[in-house]
Parts: sequence; structure tokens; C-alpha cells
Amino acid sequence: MLHGTRFGDQESGLMQRYIGLGCFVVLTFGTTALANEDARNVLFVAVDDMRVELNCYGQTHVHSPNLDRLAARATLFERAYCQQAVCNPSRASLLTGLRPDTIHVWDLPTHFRQNVPDVITLPQIFMINGYHTQCIGKIFHNWVQDDYQGDAPSWSVPQVMHYNSHGNDHALVEGDLPPNLSSTPRTELRDVPDEAYFDGRIANLAKEALGELSLNRKPFFLAVGFWKPHAQFNAPKKYWDLYPEDSINLPENPLPPSGVPEIALHDSREIKRGFKLQPGETIDDSSVKSLRRGYYAAISYVDAQIGKVLDELERLGLRENTIVVFWSDHGYHLGEHGLWAKTSNFELDTQVPLMIAIPGQQPRRVDSIVELLDIYPTLCGLCGLSPSGDLQGQDLSKLCLGEQQPLKNYAISQHTRPAYPSAATPLTAIGYSLRTNRFRYTEWRSVPSGEILACELYDHQLDSRETMNLANEPDDATTQQIDELKSQLQQCLTASSD
Repeated sequence: MLHGTRFGDQESGLMQRYIGLGCFVVLTFGTTALANEDARNVLFVAVDDMRVELNCYGQTHVHSPNLDRLAARATLFERAYCQQAVCNPSRASLLTGLRPDTIHVWDLPTHFRQNVPDVITLPQIFMINGYHTQCIGKIFHNWVQDDYQGDAPSWSVPQVMHYNSHGNDHALVEGDLPPNLSSTPRTELRDVPDEAYFDGRIANLAKEALGELSLNRKPFFLAVGFWKPHAQFNAPKKYWDLYPEDSINLPENPLPPSGVPEIALHDSREIKRGFKLQPGETIDDSSVKSLRRGYYAAISYVDAQIGKVLDELERLGLRENTIVVFWSDHGYHLGEHGLWAKTSNFELDTQVPLMIAIPGQQPRRVDSIVELLDIYPTLCGLCGLSPSGDLQGQDLSKLCLGEQQPLKNYAISQHTRPAYPSAATPLTAIGYSLRTNRFRYTEWRSVPSGEILACELYDHQLDSRETMNLANEPDDATTQQIDELKSQLQQCLTASSD
């Protein structure tokens, strides 16, 4: 067995149950043609909470040399968008190829198989077609659910380091733990090796798995999910050192957009809960800079871990037959709009980095709008697989290979209010956001009535930071534009629900 791990009695029993289910699914689809030995491998790399702030995306203040060199041989999508800016719905949507409303996943606890138990996930379709599928780290966001703890039907062997919480990513070292040199809440600055935290260990496990897979004649789909740059910001000291304190700027747009409806905002609890703020108080400027510095350090830390995996892929001679996909589940706010973390429909939360490197391809940059939802059908197209069921994304494989391809030129993102609905605070509204080439139009709709509670319109040609909600006091031309976008949004939502 390739790269197993130890489980407690409960998890071991669950794993056996799901491995059995996985075998049943394979038998059910036994007529599918199996991959041959020359089939392309897939290295599927995910990160958590990374906004589009990398050197290869033009953000020269960020040190991301390993992702930059991947971009230099990949199709880099300059305008890719997630379907919901929070981990579980975004990942469930990408990995099933279905929108959050289709699988009824809008929160952190719900597992997609509670609502669509027989759906075939992206790695599962590769397994059905004869690939060895393996997960190291966080790919599915299912650590909350005792009944699932990941998604065993998707993998050929048990998952590793997937079942945990970001809050448990404490520094582990032999001997005395070096002091925390940062006093800012939600940050940690210790002079420790990379392996002290989850992502350093995940990189090492991924390297070991690649070594074992290189000896196997079976093609593989290896998913490697890194936990950073998610908070808390605790990269080892050498990555903080890349960003001197005096190089960190405050956000350029620290205030909410003018005319923004209150429902579009949120309480930023993920970061602010570490600060003892009184009502109306904001995080002080020194702490804002420290948080931003820690976030950039986390980007460089995870970039270095990805570099280790890419180096091993090349050292083993696997690069020439392996498609590499890099993606983040959503973006992030670092004080812009007065917000921290995710759970909004603004550009900073919904736009994500996305790269697909195909052996032998010419590098290219794609300015067309795409969605994370498109990854599933695209990988099927690149590897010659037939998806099971009706996927709601678009196959971009021809575009990746340099051919002209008609695109939809819009993305649909959404979010709920409250931002983290629960039994105690049930879902009361959903905001649907249409991103076109020029505009972002968002409607906040009551649940379950569908009544429109508020609207937002941002003109990215004139206001790329989304500082002014034009829907607040529209003139005649803006009213006409809103009517057109309202109709387009409804058409898109209707098409998605058919």
C-alpha cells in the first residue's frame, strides 16, 4: 500500500467502510476504459486562503519564486473566481464540479455526500479510470464531520494529514521551543524549521509519495493540500525576514465602500477574535502591519514547500508526464474594506490564483474570466476522461493548449448571511455576485422568499478596488446597466438550476 497512516479505531472503521464503498463504485463503472501506462499523471496542489498576491501576478513585493517558475511554464489564469469564499463550499463545489446551490453546501459543517451521496468527485473519476489517487494534506474541508473525515471514496489509499484544524498547527520541535517574537494576536514568529508546522511535514510526505509512485507503473492523481496562508500566521522566522517591518504598508482602501449595504459586510471574527476590541474599535495600525507581514510570510513559506514538491517531481523524471494544477480555494481581506479574512462577495475574496502546467505546452496568460468550477471538466479533457453526470463548469483544455475557445465571460460567486450559518443562527440571506469583464453586480436575496434585500454595483474599469457602490444612488445610465446585469444574473442562476 502506498503511503498509509495510522488511524484510531473509529477512523479505521470508517476508512474500511468507505474503501468498500469506493470499490463498489469502481465495479459500478467497470465498463469505463482504464488508463494505460502512458497516461498523464496529475499533481493537484491546493492552498488555503491565498489571494491573488504573487510575484507572477505582478505583485512584486511578494517573494514567491517557486510558484513563479511554475507560472513560467503554465497557463496562468489572471481572472479566476471561486464559487463561495469559504473553505468547505468552495472545495466541495470544485471537487464535485457542481455549484454550492446544487449540492446544498453553504457552510463549514455540511458534507456534500449528505445531500448528493452518489456524486463522483474529481479524484474519484480518475480512480474509476484506473489511476492511483492519493491525498496528502487538506483537499476536502471535512475535518468537522465525524462520519466522513475527508472523502474516502475518492482515494485509493487512506488520506494523510487531512483531518485536523488550523488552530492545532502549533510548532513542534525537539528540545526547547524558541520564543514567539511577535506579540500581535493571530501571529507567531519563531525560529523553527519548516517541518515544525503542518505544511513542512506535508511537503516531506508528498516527496515520499512521489518516490513510491515513480516505481509504480500505474498513472497517478496526487493531491497535495497545504494549510497556509490561512491564519494563524505562524511561518518560520526566515520567511518573516523576507519582509522587513518598514516595507509593510497599510491597506489602501481601509474603509467599507461608500453606499455599501450592511449585509455585504461581516464581523471579521476569524482575525478580530484575537483582539479585545470594544464596540466601534478597530485593529491598531501596528497590528495591521504585523498581520499583513505574517500573511506574506505564510505565502513565502508555503511557496517554499511547493518548491520542494516540484523539485522532487523533476528529480524523479516525472515532470515530463505530469500535469500540475495549482489553486487556492478563495481569496482574502487584510484590512481592505474594513474586513479581515473571507466570507464576502468582494473581488479580494472571490478572485483566486490558478495555474495549469501541461507537459510540452507553451506558457500563456489568460485574461478571460474562468471559475474554479472549470477545473474538473478541464482535467478530464486534458486526460481523455469522460465525466460522470452533468458538470456545471466549462472544459478549458483547448484554451490551455493554445486553441481559440469561446468562453462564458462571467463568474458567479455567492455567500450567505450570517457568514457562518448554524442551527443557532440559521441562514437568512444569500448574496449572488455576477462578475463580468467590467462590472461586479451583487444581489442579496432573502431566504427562503427570494426577495431582493439589497444590491451592489462596482465598475472595475473606473474603480478596481470596489470603493463605491453605484447601485446606492444610480443615475439613468447606471439604472439601465443594473437592469441588464440583473437579467443576466437571473439567466445564469436559472441555467445553473436546470
